[in-house]
Amino acid sequence: MLPTAIRDLMQPPPGLDVDFSAPRGAEALVPADGISWRIFANPLALFIGGVGAVLLELAEPAVRSGVWDHSNFRKDPVTRLRRTGFAALVTVYAPRAEAQRMIGRVVRMHDRVTGTTPDGTPYHANDPQLLRWVHATALWGFAEAYSRYVTPLSAADRSRAFIEGQEAAHLYGATEPPADWAAWERLLHETAPTLEDSPTLGELLDLMDNAPLLPAWLRPLQRMLVRAAVEMTPAPVRDFPSLQSRRLRPGEAGLIRLLGRTASILPLPQLPPAQASRRMKP
Repeated sequence: MLPTAIRDLMQPPPGLDVDFSAPRGAEALVPADGISWRIFANPLALFIGGVGAVLLELAEPAVRSGVWDHSNFRKDPVTRLRRTGFAALVTVYAPRAEAQRMIGRVVRMHDRVTGTTPDGTPYHANDPQLLRWVHATALWGFAEAYSRYVTPLSAADRSRAFIEGQEAAHLYGATEPPADWAAWERLLHETAPTLEDSPTLGELLDLMDNAPLLPAWLRPLQRMLVRAAVEMTPAPVRDFPSLQSRRLRPGEAGLIRLLGRTASILPLPQLPPAQASRRMKP
């Protein structure tokens, strides 16, 4: 059944077990009444938004080299995506101390990631400017996917998502992360001239289409969700040749919106959002 597939996809990967239900009343990095708690509770928004964010990240040459040269994304995309998605859930829902510990581990791991792009430009994974782009694209992806395919967000709610992400951005080491939606749009405009198409984007989409993220019988749905991510990606990335054949087909956007709204009401009591909500109850 679909709820079971979603539950399995959002389960913590090996070695990353976190108790989101305790200690009672412990605050997270993000306020429990914030827009982020609503956005990140929707599994379709997480999936679509995560793919869209990675497309923007890999269009940036230094980020692309860092991810593709220093991670197991190509060999084991399922584990990589589950770890990345679970890290996002920890950042939003886990007790503050647990989120801070996890971010600290990520920062120390990234400190060893260095290299050069194909044109010889050096990069470092903990470069504050690169971290700014990665953090901003993630927040954009989740908020945009939720607004487009679940429930439309107001301009204020879109900005609130960036406001709520400020503390995590600073813990990761990002320099001047966007503090609202307008600041995100300015960053996108400033970064757009440096973004470029590459075979990596096509390889990423092939991986996302075919990786066993969902059961085989749901693979057509998985591929449709990947197309939804491409559809919402802003220019210039959306117009790259490698993405032109990956757009939504007629009628699919409406179907995804129906699925997205349904996913918001699925009973998933053992997943992090529900555990965190129980933690915050008086």
